[in-house]
Amino acid sequence: MSDEGSAPSAEVDQFEANRRYLGAVAYRLLGSLTDAEDVLQEAWLRWRAVERRQIADPRAYLSTVVTRLCYDQLGSARARREAYFGEWLPEPLVAEEDSPAHRAELGESVSLAMLAVMEQLSPAERAAFVLHDVFAVRFEEIAASLDRTPEAVRQLASRARRRVRDGGRHGGVDPAEHRQVVHAFAAATTSGDLEGLLAVLDPEVVWHSDGGGVVRAGARPVHGADKVARLVLGLMRRAFTPGSTASFAFALVNGEPGMVFHETPGRIGGVLAFTVRAGRITEAYIVVNPEKLTHLA
Repeated sequence: MSDEGSAPSAEVDQFEANRRYLGAVAYRLLGSLTDAEDVLQEAWLRWRAVERRQIADPRAYLSTVVTRLCYDQLGSARARREAYFGEWLPEPLVAEEDSPAHRAELGESVSLAMLAVMEQLSPAERAAFVLHDVFAVRFEEIAASLDRTPEAVRQLASRARRRVRDGGRHGGVDPAEHRQVVHAFAAATTSGDLEGLLAVLDPEVVWHSDGGGVVRAGARPVHGADKVARLVLGLMRRAFTPGSTASFAFALVNGEPGMVFHETPGRIGGVLAFTVRAGRITEAYIVVNPEKLTHLA
């Protein structure tokens, strides 16, 4: 926190002990690392101002503060995202497989696809679903954060669960199969193999891209294997011109096998995440808005 230097060490220690957890909650509620960091800053200021002798459980108290701050933000965030140029996708989390960052995230990982479909939920549904289904918070605790009854929160979570399931983007694919499909996609893409690419794409695949109006990207999703395959190969031809130093690297994107596109060594130009079903890609997500990639530099 920016003003920790003047705070008693006990205050800082208690907040920092819960910081990663609070940040994980805020990111999954908001889908934005930038907004999540703003929430943590505000939560820190409130933590400094409260009389801590009255707080029996610091984590529970801070979780309630973060949940309420995120809940308040979700309404205004939805309005901003409706005015966003093209399709709004969450900021991706990227880690090397089996890295400490990856192991730390595994317990509460939420795929980019899941975060995208959660944009359709109401703020209350999203909070109930994320807190209960991802972080195993009891309905009674969530109810206190949302000023609702436990039964009302239970119904919110159940409704959200159905909507996420109906969105067709829930997980369950074996990581090894997911990885194999991503590697096949990369091999076909980098070699310009149209037939190989079609073989790894579901006939009804959907390609989602987010450039935010800052860089060139489709304003709407692209549907169908043939259209997606030709789009991808066209993008590859533009990115890998003679003399280009562009490259792809495999990585975990929000806990699942994905890819990172480097425009030049050390400069990330995009992150790709995939939903896989029955050995084929059913949804692909590419985030190229540079404002959503700055945390990866």
